[in-house]
Parts: sequence; C-alpha cells; structure tokens
Amino acid sequence: MSKLDEAREIFSKDLYATKMSGITIEEVGENYAKCAMKITDNHRNAYGGVMGGAIYTLADLAFAVASNFDKPSPTVSLVGQATFLSMTKGSILYAETELIKDGRTNCFINVKIYDDTGRDIALVSFTGAKLTG
Repeated sequence: MSKLDEAREIFSKDLYATKMSGITIEEVGENYAKCAMKITDNHRNAYGGVMGGAIYTLADLAFAVASNFDKPSPTVSLVGQATFLSMTKGSILYAETELIKDGRTNCFINVKIYDDTGRDIALVSFTGAKLTG
C-alpha cells in the first residue's frame, strides 16, 4: 500500500471532513499534505459564497494529515487562525501545508487555501500540541 493510500485509509475515519464535506487527500509527505474539496451547493452560504467553516474544515484536515501521518504520537490543534483573502472563482479548493517549526512539544503549520484558477482564498495558521503518554 502506498503512503497516500495509507493516509487516505487512516483519515477516512474523519467522517465530517471526508464524508460530509467531500475532502480528499491528494498528496502526503514528511510534515506535508495537500487536500482538495470540490465545491457543491452544500458548501455555500446564503449569499452564494463558500462558507468560512467549509474552508476551515479543509484547512483543518490538511493540518491533521501533515502533523499526524507517520508520526509516533498524536498532535492536536491548540490554535487555528484563518485569514480569508478573497472569494473563490473556481470549482475546487485546495489546501497545501507548510511546516514553519516542528518543536519537541509543539508544531506550527500554515495552510494555504487556493482554488483551481490559482486564486488565493485563505491562509490558516495552526499551532499544534504533541500529545505524549
């Protein structure tokens, strides 16, 4: 089984992100993940834009994969701060992680959200806590 298939199997248990929101894991690497979410009417708010919560859920799953996959102990988010930059013009949103620092007890990861037109949609910064015994 490939690393990507293994990650997809593990995180398929995150039902809100995978089943309810339709998010898929596209790539995995060391401290890295790329996820995608095809935009449907279920992701839209009353004004036709994509709900901030849908965008945050996409970022949260990417953070979870990047900070937990192939790691010895689980990491949970302590702080997640989203900055919404613009409305999407596309039909698919992508979340791509960037590790800022991986410390002994905490990690810091930025998640860039962009659409299939290349437009920057949001930046979500996470602080994670590594759980031990």
